[in-house]
Amino acid sequence: MLNVRCWEHSLPFVYPFTISKGTKTHQSTFIVELEWRGIKAYGEAPSISYYEISVADMKRDLMEKLKFIESFSFMDPKRFWHFLHHLFPKNHFLVCALDMAGWDLFGKMNRKPIHQLLSVDPTRIPFSDYTIGIATKEEMLNKLQMHPSPAYKIKVGSPDDLDKLIDIRKATDAILRIDANAGWTLEQAIQFLPILEEIQIELIEQPFPKDDLNAAQQFMKMTEIPIIADESCVTPSDIDKCYLHFTGINIKLTKSGGITPALEMIQRARRLGMKVMLGCMNECSIGTAALAQLAPLVDFLDADGPLLLGKDLAKGIQWINHTPYPSSEPGLGIQPIQEMLEAES
Repeated sequence: MLNVRCWEHSLPFVYPFTISKGTKTHQSTFIVELEWRGIKAYGEAPSISYYEISVADMKRDLMEKLKFIESFSFMDPKRFWHFLHHLFPKNHFLVCALDMAGWDLFGKMNRKPIHQLLSVDPTRIPFSDYTIGIATKEEMLNKLQMHPSPAYKIKVGSPDDLDKLIDIRKATDAILRIDANAGWTLEQAIQFLPILEEIQIELIEQPFPKDDLNAAQQFMKMTEIPIIADESCVTPSDIDKCYLHFTGINIKLTKSGGITPALEMIQRARRLGMKVMLGCMNECSIGTAALAQLAPLVDFLDADGPLLLGKDLAKGIQWINHTPYPSSEPGLGIQPIQEMLEAES
């Protein structure tokens, strides 16, 4: 018998966070707790407006099917995920939070961290980039100076993208990745390409609208810069349609439905010879702990949610040289800050 609790939180950003789709000052997130025989496990899923799933939607769906979850005979997380997937076929975000908590519970039941259960070497985690949202050139350069990092993900989608990127490159030798969040046209991208290659952009994430696969394929053939699908690749079923149109995919636990489908996506992408990025949706340390467990399996890591937020709900991740190392404690290895969880419940 499982006991389920949940909390809604609105976590402030250190800076207003702007992408091509808009600006927000807070990140709404949904936290779940699964308890089994005194063992408590946690998962998280933030709400993202352009996926049209809110925290209220997650809570409503959870409450409607709560009795089915609490009566589920939990044995392993993959079986639990399949049960959840059929229970909430239109709410990957809620499935993610519960799946994450299921893995946390499974690890604690077996007294092992998730990376050990998956035979993943936690010392092989790539460093995370630090995201700089769209702002004035001066503001972006100031963030660059205030937050030294070996890699930055620069949000683009404003009229003066190139001017900003040129000045950012002059200010740092760090790796630069750019993310248009589907905000460019093919004509813009072709115009920008010579400069992007000159300033050595490492990768370009989701330059075009999610369904414009032909534009992605044309652009990919014009450059050696990896073109990474984000909004175009949500679940494992999307990988086949992205193959030959993108160099790689950005897997985000929240949009895909949790750790269980993310593992399948990594394996499928690798079989097709695609690059793999593991990305965040501004989760606090609860969701980021799950990312850290899988990070050694990917090429690029964007797990800077706790660095962008001015408030955290858990501890347990150890940041060393911009790399989020998971705890050696069982499960996800995070310790929720209970008084903070309870504050907005």
